[in-house]
Amino acid sequence: YSKSGRGASVCKIKYQSLLSGAIKEEVFKADVRFEVAVLDRKAVHYSYHSEPIYVFMDEEYNQIEVGKEAMGNALNFLEEGMTAEVVFYDGKPISIELPPTVVCEVQYTEPAVRGDTSGKVTKPATLKGSGYEILVPAFIATGDRIEVDTRTNEYRKRM
Repeated sequence: YSKSGRGASVCKIKYQSLLSGAIKEEVFKADVRFEVAVLDRKAVHYSYHSEPIYVFMDEEYNQIEVGKEAMGNALNFLEEGMTAEVVFYDGKPISIELPPTVVCEVQYTEPAVRGDTSGKVTKPATLKGSGYEILVPAFIATGDRIEVDTRTNEYRKRM
């Protein structure tokens, strides 16, 4: 928000387009009114994917197809049968929201090096299913089940 001496006050707004995902920055007069975007949400279960479409099923067994561009961060943790939420705008799926945390199995990680335990020592670990790589503490081994925060893509705890 800024107010110059003689001119009208203006607001500089940085926003992300719901449809394209593009980030834009624009200047508007302070008295401009905006339409409220109405977003619908539906609980779904992940079924399968056929490049570039990901297919989800709702409670009535209706299939909902979501394009890869709308999947975003969900691709890192998506597993068959996982519960998620599809966000719709004007009847079109625009994004997928996963639960705040998911439990994943570590497919591969280097063994811990003896004596390398001072401070917060981390190492890369590949998650089973998606192949996504995150940093985990040194004591995590291949085959361990871990909890991962889907909002920050960070390790939370060992299960």
